[in-house]
Amino acid sequence: MASNATVQLDGPRARITGVLDRDAVVALWPTLKALPDAVTQLDLTAVERVDSAGLALLAELSAHARANGRTLALNGTPAGFNELSAAYRLAPSLDFNAPSAAS
Repeated sequence: MASNATVQLDGPRARITGVLDRDAVVALWPTLKALPDAVTQLDLTAVERVDSAGLALLAELSAHARANGRTLALNGTPAGFNELSAAYRLAPSLDFNAPSAAS
């Protein structure tokens, strides 16, 4: 199934729209893995829902930013985001290894 997700860069913000699922991850990965260092925000306010593949993508983008000394702020909580984050015990920063993730 084709993805309806898109990403638009606007200065320090990357705005993602549509459903952030496995198909979207495949379609958006080439653009998102090459985000410029100037991008400090992921705007999820127009994301309808996220599945585990979408959450894994967001966690990877956050981890990549942390590894490069940056922080990506997430704006918006699409359907499924909070439940999956809790199920995977992710910290608010989407860090798998954060001390608060295991509590």
